[in-house]
Amino acid sequence: MSSKLGRINVKLGERMWNTMRKVFGIIGSPRRNGNTDILVNRVLEGARSAGGETDLAHLDELVIEQCDGCHRCWKEKRCRWQDDMVEIYDKIAESDVIVLGTPVYWFGPSAMMKGCLDRFVFFNGPETRSMVRGKRVILVVPFEDEDLGTADPLMDMFERSLSYLEMDLYDTLLVPGVTRKGEVRDKSGQMDRAYEIGRESVTVR
Repeated sequence: MSSKLGRINVKLGERMWNTMRKVFGIIGSPRRNGNTDILVNRVLEGARSAGGETDLAHLDELVIEQCDGCHRCWKEKRCRWQDDMVEIYDKIAESDVIVLGTPVYWFGPSAMMKGCLDRFVFFNGPETRSMVRGKRVILVVPFEDEDLGTADPLMDMFERSLSYLEMDLYDTLLVPGVTRKGEVRDKSGQMDRAYEIGRESVTVR
C-alpha cells in the first residue's frame, strides 16, 4: 500500500511541477529542417510529452542588431535597439527552460547565435539579472567533425557566459559527424536522447 501511495505522490508531484513549465527554443542555424532544427524540435517534443508548454524562434527570420556596448539597457532597463530581440527577451523572461541550438562554425556558434548571445548583456543589468537567474538552459550542438573536441571552444564560451548570468546549463547534447541536411534523423540514439532531455527538463526538479 505504501509503495503504491508513493508512486501516486510522485506522479502528482510531477504534474504539479509541470503545470507552469514553459520551454523556449532558439534555433541559430540558417538551414531550415537541418540537423539543428530537427534536434531542437525533438527536445521540445519531449517537453510537450511531459506537459510542458513550448515556443520556438528561428533567428534567421528575425532582425537582431549587433550589441554596440552602449549599456543603455543597464541604466534604463531597455535596449536602444527596438528590434526582434525585444520579443526574445520577453520569451526568455517568461520561460523556465531555454533551448539554444547552433551548429559549430569555425569552432564557435553560428554568427546569428553569437549575435543573439551578445545581446544577452541586457540581462546583466542590476534590474534585469533576476529575469534569467536560475533558468535552465539546454544546449544543442550538431557538427560535421567526428572529434568531440571540435566543440570545446564553443562549450567554453557558453559555459562561461551562462555561469556569469547565473543561469543553469542543465544539459548539453553534442552530436558529431552530421554533415548532410537532416542526417541526424538516422542517429536514433541522439534523437532519443534529445527527446529525453526535453522530457526531463520539465519533470526532474
